[in-house]
Amino acid sequence: MPVSKPHSRGLLLIAVFKLLKAIALIGVGIGALKLLHKDVAGVVDGWVNAFRVDPHNRYVYWLLEKLAKVDDRRLKELSIGTFIYAGVFLTEGIGLALRKRWAEYFTIIVTGSFLPLEFYELLRHASFAKAVALLLNVAVVVYLIWEVRSRPAA
Repeated sequence: MPVSKPHSRGLLLIAVFKLLKAIALIGVGIGALKLLHKDVAGVVDGWVNAFRVDPHNRYVYWLLEKLAKVDDRRLKELSIGTFIYAGVFLTEGIGLALRKRWAEYFTIIVTGSFLPLEFYELLRHASFAKAVALLLNVAVVVYLIWEVRSRPAA
């Protein structure tokens, strides 16, 4: 009977995190497709009214202004992009959950490749959410590098 290799909680936590992000992106992609051939700003205005949000709030107004410019082409592009990105997250999450070494390398490469862009975006338009996302992704890459280096290849 083969001996099961140890699986750290950290890897499992990263796998769950990646899978949750994939599910969220799939939801966004489906939502974008459902908005095809509709007045996007009108739909969101209906949500604003249903949730009793102040329509004169500057953030709601900004959002409605941006959504008024969204056309079917942009919705299709958004849905395609989110499905591709969700596929990457699914690959990472499933691979890590199945304890595949290639998934650790894949996650290091993919997550690490976006760090310069995230850093640039943080410098361009600093926000708490962007800083937290950058720190989480740096932590994931550093942890996975440590994990790969601490265990011999199977």
